[in-house]
Amino acid sequence: MNNIDSSEAILKEIEIKYQAINQKTETQLEGLLWSKPITYWDYIQTDALLSLQVQRTTLPDEMVFIMYHQVNELIFKMILWEMRQISYCENIQTDFFTERLMRISRYFDMLTTSFSIMGDGMEVNQYMKFRNTLTPASGFQSAQYRLIEFSSTDLINLIDHRYRDSIDRNTPYEFALEHLYWQAAGKDYHTGKKSFLLEEFEREYKKMFLNHMEEYNTINIWQKFKQLPDLDQKNPELILAMRHYDHTVNITWVMQHLNTAKKYIDQSGKGDGEATGGSDWKKYMHPKYQRRIFFPELWSAEELAHWGEEK
Repeated sequence: MNNIDSSEAILKEIEIKYQAINQKTETQLEGLLWSKPITYWDYIQTDALLSLQVQRTTLPDEMVFIMYHQVNELIFKMILWEMRQISYCENIQTDFFTERLMRISRYFDMLTTSFSIMGDGMEVNQYMKFRNTLTPASGFQSAQYRLIEFSSTDLINLIDHRYRDSIDRNTPYEFALEHLYWQAAGKDYHTGKKSFLLEEFEREYKKMFLNHMEEYNTINIWQKFKQLPDLDQKNPELILAMRHYDHTVNITWVMQHLNTAKKYIDQSGKGDGEATGGSDWKKYMHPKYQRRIFFPELWSAEELAHWGEEK
C-alpha cells in the first residue's frame, strides 16, 4: 500500500469514527490545524504533579515521607486500574486473568522492596520530630488500599475473625463495614467508641466504600475466578498467580510495612510505641492476628493454620 492509499484509509477510518458519534469530520480535522503539539510535560502534567509536595515542618526528611506516600497512592491507582480490567472483562480467559494478576503482583513487589526508601532513607530523629505534625493522620486512611481489598475478595474474608460467623453474603453492606478487620484498630477496645482517626476516615469515604462493596460483590477477583469453567479454575499458572498475589499483599508487603514501622515507632523494642493515628498498629498490621486471606480455598489447612507466622 502506497502513502496515498494509506492516508485515504486512515481518513476513512476517521470519518467512520466521527459519524458514529454524529460529529462532522471536517470540523474535527480543522481543529487539528490550530492545536498545539503535545509535549512530555503537558502529557504527564509534570508541573501539577510536582506542586503537590507541601511540607508542614522545616525538617528535610519530611519531604521523603510525603513523596514516598504519594508514589504509593499512584501505584495503588495503577493496581485498581488493572483490577477493573479483570472484573469487567466478559468471558475472561485464563491467560488474560493470569497476566493481569501478575502485573498487580509486580506492583506490590515494587511496593514491598521500596520500604527501604523509608526504612533507610530517613533519620529517626527527624521522623520522631515531624511525625507529631501528622497526628492524627495515618496510612490507615488510605482509601485506595481499602478499595483494593474490596476488589480482591468476598467481604467475609475482610471481616474481623471474631464476627465472621454472624455475617454472610446477605448481610447489609453497612453492617459488614462496621465489622471489617481494620475497624478494630480505630476503636477503643473496651468501649467500642470510634477514634477521631476512624470517624474522619468514614466521614470522607464511607459512601464510596459502600458503593464499591456493592459494585464488586459479584465481580471481585475471587468471584471472577469462581465464575470460570471448572477446567480453567484448575489452571496451574492461574492458581499460582492467585496464590502469589494473596501472599504478596497479605504477608510479604504487610510484614515489610510492619518491620519499617517498628524501626520508627517501636524504638524501645517493647512494642509500646504509638502510631500517629493512635491505632493498635501491631495487631492491625500483623497478618497472623487478623488473618487477611483473599483466597482461603486455594491454601491447604496447614498453610492457613500458620498464616503470617514469621519463620
